[in-house]
Amino acid sequence: MKKLIVIILIVIIIFALFSLKKTGVLNNLDAKSIKNMIDSFGALAPFVYILLFSLVPLTLFPDSILAIAGGMAFGFVNGSIFTVIGALIGGTISFYISRILGREIVEKLVRGKGKWFEDGIEKKGFLLILTLRLIPLVPFDIISYGAGISKIKYSDFIFATFIGIIPGVLIFSNLGDKTLNVKSPEFVIAILLLVVLLVLSYFLKKKITFEKLQKELK
Repeated sequence: MKKLIVIILIVIIIFALFSLKKTGVLNNLDAKSIKNMIDSFGALAPFVYILLFSLVPLTLFPDSILAIAGGMAFGFVNGSIFTVIGALIGGTISFYISRILGREIVEKLVRGKGKWFEDGIEKKGFLLILTLRLIPLVPFDIISYGAGISKIKYSDFIFATFIGIIPGVLIFSNLGDKTLNVKSPEFVIAILLLVVLLVLSYFLKKKITFEKLQKELK
């Protein structure tokens, strides 16, 4: 069973890299270009978007840009729903890539940017993951890869991820939705909400370091 999962993951990685190169998504890093590409798939657009978001961990592409594109393509509500689904799938892929393939391979995948969870932290894994997810400036994919290498339960990881990403997803999806009318008061509010989120995230990241958080939860 384990070998089958590894084979499936390898196939997903190859398909992901080929698809992203073929569509030229990686060459168009702005939200509008991604939105136009997603729209070109018509009725399949939601599935393509969810797939793209699911594969973000394999490319370390900025998920915030993709979330904004989702808001532009599907509106605030649907964009938020599709983004959450994609993020949960993407987080799961990262988690199990680490759990199955091990730290050495993951180190190469994340280019030495990994943050690894200490032994003994698994009992409070839910709180640790939730806290980190609530800080958007902490890279989403790095947390997922790090959690996979640890002994944190998948149920704690995915539930904490689901709750923790909601504020950021709502704000980025809302910004994408309101970007279609930059002269509206709603767009100004969306920008202000983003600024508040980033400022809070900046101070939380300085106050709550990865290492300090782990020590406090032991």
